[in-house]
Amino acid sequence: MAVTTRPQALSSKPPARGLNFGPGPALLPESVLVKAQEALWSFEDTGMGIAEISHRSPRFQELMERLQTGVRTLLKIPDTHEVLFIPAGATPHFDLVPVNLALGAGCPQAAYAITGHWSRLAYHEASRLIEATVATEVGAGSGRSSAERQIPDVAHWSVDRRVAYLYYPDNESIDGIEFPGPPEIPSTPLVSDMTANLFSRPVPVERFDLIFAGVQKNLGITGLGIVIVRKTCLHEAIPGWPPIFCYGRWAESRSMYNTPPTLNWYFALLMVEWMEAQGGVGALAVRNARKASLLYATIDQSGGFYRNAVAPACRSRMNVPFTLPTDTLTSRFLEEAARSGLLQLEGHRSTGGCRASIYNAMPESGVRALCEFMNGFMQRAG
Repeated sequence: MAVTTRPQALSSKPPARGLNFGPGPALLPESVLVKAQEALWSFEDTGMGIAEISHRSPRFQELMERLQTGVRTLLKIPDTHEVLFIPAGATPHFDLVPVNLALGAGCPQAAYAITGHWSRLAYHEASRLIEATVATEVGAGSGRSSAERQIPDVAHWSVDRRVAYLYYPDNESIDGIEFPGPPEIPSTPLVSDMTANLFSRPVPVERFDLIFAGVQKNLGITGLGIVIVRKTCLHEAIPGWPPIFCYGRWAESRSMYNTPPTLNWYFALLMVEWMEAQGGVGALAVRNARKASLLYATIDQSGGFYRNAVAPACRSRMNVPFTLPTDTLTSRFLEEAARSGLLQLEGHRSTGGCRASIYNAMPESGVRALCEFMNGFMQRAG
């Protein structure tokens, strides 16, 4: 048997890494990166890299079972729900959700809560396919407006009881708005995009017909989506739609309707194992709340130099947008932050300003480093 040995590294000292506050692809834990590096050369004892082994091989099937079991355990997913891994990310589900849960159920109506960029896009996509109505909407506002943006009380929402589902975004990553918990709308099936905060806190999965997320925030690398769907919502076929658009077919094929992105699945497994080692979702929720509190305190105690325009009750723990008094100061802030190793703090291109994404993998020490820099910059620019 021919054997190849690992080539010697170019340098025994790896290049320095900064603190990545990017919204996704997001920061990965160092231990995950090290394991992935080894697995790219040889996955466990297979003699092949993880990106090379067959998705039909017993070893990959074992990996798949470990991933499924880990996800179910972390989120306490009941047997009533199926877990699917579908290539791409979250955006395709803006269309797949109405196709499967509305058209597939013969009820082409749904209500949408719009709290920011992504839910607005989801609503417009659904409107091309079904009768989509607006249950509630958070108005767009300037980052330095005196008015705080907040989610309207559910008592003022408009939801027809005949809709197939109520869609809401658990966390808007661009706008920095997060629901404290699922909206209480009796007898209305819930659907949620949890791309930016899934695995960051416990979720009452049993209350949802469907949850979807891109995995590139807390569960790995870009190019894969996770769907948690009630089994009674799955259909063998949807009239007028090819099988690949049918969640039921993905469930039937065990998420292998086509060749899966094996490397992405492996990264997801590594992240599951990392989260287990951190104490699970409950422990991560405590840590995430503490990190967010530190950053928001720095903003709120700046005397208006830094500003977050979201009402405290619905501020995101994962994505913290903030503004400075002028565009010139913002540019200077971002340049100096990057030189200090605080990376990807730019706000979304549609909003400008700054944004710090502090997902599970961001250590508390990283948030403290950012807060110290912010305080120092304010003093220098004052």
